[in-house]
Amino acid sequence: MVFTKPIIEIVNVVASATIDQKLDLIEITKKFPDTEYHPEQFPGLVFRLKNPKTATLIFRTGKMVCTGSKSEEMAVKAVRTVVQKLRKEGIKIKKDAVVTVQNIVSSINLGGKVHLEKAARTLPRSMYEPEQFPGLIHRMVDPKTVILIFASGKLVCTGAKTETDVYRSVNNLHNMLEEKDLMMYD
Repeated sequence: MVFTKPIIEIVNVVASATIDQKLDLIEITKKFPDTEYHPEQFPGLVFRLKNPKTATLIFRTGKMVCTGSKSEEMAVKAVRTVVQKLRKEGIKIKKDAVVTVQNIVSSINLGGKVHLEKAARTLPRSMYEPEQFPGLIHRMVDPKTVILIFASGKLVCTGAKTETDVYRSVNNLHNMLEEKDLMMYD
């Protein structure tokens, strides 16, 4: 048996943040013409950074949502950079942003194929309806994540709050697939 280690790539970290004060989004758009703000379509202003490559939604309540980063660290850095740029242009922000990771999405390759029909019958909290979606949906309890499993051995893990949870979820699932003889290697 060829037991390979899963290749895990974090593709998106979504983090929320708050500075605990109201913001004037029109003033921000005047000072940052590159931002996108169309209040008639969406109440948030989009502040894009090239480094780290992210988009941060800023709401007048002082709440923010940062997407597109590839790590927890990068998400925190992106929000801090946005706050720093706002302050530099004279937007008064009293407190530093408090950042909380909400969701980590990762892409995984197990290095072998998965027998989905058998897995659907064997794995608890799993749903597989191939006529509606080609992957098996597995809900993990600890850590609380949802993993999409494809016959190719590719996975998508979502719902993790920490990178450690991503690795724990994937390794727990991989071990379960191995133990229950649901993996096939060439």
